[in-house]
Amino acid sequence: MRRSAYAAAAALLCAVLAAPGGAAAAPPAVASSGGPTGWATASPGTTGGAGAAPDSVHVVRTRAELRDALANHGDPTAPKVIRVRGHLNGNETDDGRLLDAQDYAPGWDLRRYMDCFGPDGTAWSDDRYAWCKRMRTLRVTGSNAQKQQIQLTVPSNTTILGTGRDAALLGVYLTVNTGRNIVIRNLRFEAPTDHFPSWDPGDGASGAWNARFDALSIVTGRNIWIDHCAFSDGRYPTSRAAVGFHGKRVEHHDGLLDMEDGTDFVTVSSSRFSDHEKTLLIGSGDGKGDRDRGHLRITFHHNLFSDTAQRSPRVRFGQVHTYNNYFRGSTDDPDYPMRGQALGGSAYFLGAGLESKIVSEYDVFTHTGPGASPDITVATFHGNQFSATGTTYNGRRVDVNRIARAKFEAEAARARAEAGSSGTEPPEWALRTFTTDTGWTPADTYRYRPQRSAGAVIRTVLREAGPALTSGRSR
Repeated sequence: MRRSAYAAAAALLCAVLAAPGGAAAAPPAVASSGGPTGWATASPGTTGGAGAAPDSVHVVRTRAELRDALANHGDPTAPKVIRVRGHLNGNETDDGRLLDAQDYAPGWDLRRYMDCFGPDGTAWSDDRYAWCKRMRTLRVTGSNAQKQQIQLTVPSNTTILGTGRDAALLGVYLTVNTGRNIVIRNLRFEAPTDHFPSWDPGDGASGAWNARFDALSIVTGRNIWIDHCAFSDGRYPTSRAAVGFHGKRVEHHDGLLDMEDGTDFVTVSSSRFSDHEKTLLIGSGDGKGDRDRGHLRITFHHNLFSDTAQRSPRVRFGQVHTYNNYFRGSTDDPDYPMRGQALGGSAYFLGAGLESKIVSEYDVFTHTGPGASPDITVATFHGNQFSATGTTYNGRRVDVNRIARAKFEAEAARARAEAGSSGTEPPEWALRTFTTDTGWTPADTYRYRPQRSAGAVIRTVLREAGPALTSGRSR
């Protein structure tokens, strides 16, 4: 949040601390250098590269050095610690050159690509202009070339630790693919800029842009701890991108952090997510329950979500626990406005998707600007199990369960009505009843101690979330 919104947040903090009981509730200690709290402690826990041999402790300053450190002298799954110093750029070659779109696909032209959909962007035609077939080919080959350059995969038993406050991965597509026992701490992630986004005329009511690369993507990962990191669009906000069809800015970013395909036992703590559209996705599709049911057990605590227009997070299937996170946004932010359904927008923070089981405890929301309302706190996408306790919105307690219930019942009623008008059976989810019984209780699963004062949560998150560690020592 920017400008006046920051002042509003500060005023709210003062007001909350001055409220009855606010000043009396001292914040508990938040683990910063010990081990994780939450789902990452389960079966058998998360230690990363603990116990690494001396020759498996690496210091890296470039993308090439990070790539080689992940390979760890030909033994990639042996315990290893990788200390990142300074800025590493995913588009940097081994000889130090920075690649751009013309390096990946000489002759690529985004405007010519758009021309091939016609002026209203409704349908692609290879024959619309002489260059259309070439643009179609260049978009695919360029995207694949960029992926090959910027993607780095983290193997099992790895700790990646930023040394100091300026350690950053810029435009790196960091992935976990079946890796286990991984710790990532004290790093700043600037989301990759996809030079070759695709336009889909059938995505939504009027079409949408789709980008390919996340800052961090976890596929079938297990026992992962992400702590004291920062994720954002950085130098390349969507507001600065070219205007495409129907006045929509071209979207060059995908997610900041996505987790899917049976990923399990993850904790995300004391991190910052800011200035992004599709922030954090858990479970990639309603049709992937065979992979995701019984998995996607993830904890979020003491994180800051600031101007994150959607998905903070958006959950399918998983047992997700969010506690003591601070969410803030504004309806009139110039880059990432947070306008919810009540204002005719699509922004929201918590997203309850199909068969999700979200438990939210003592999360804090600040939402400013014309028309701001608690509607922004939660959205439902076929999710009927949701439980929120102790939620504070702009300094007052708010019943988020009531909001979630109303939204689920409204979307279920629409689905039943559409089925009735077409003479088809309604989807199974639309026949369910909303409940705050999620079928699981975090306190029965792992030990944690939530702060119950909104002021203490804000103070702790603003003080501790994001890269802050200065020592090179870490597990």
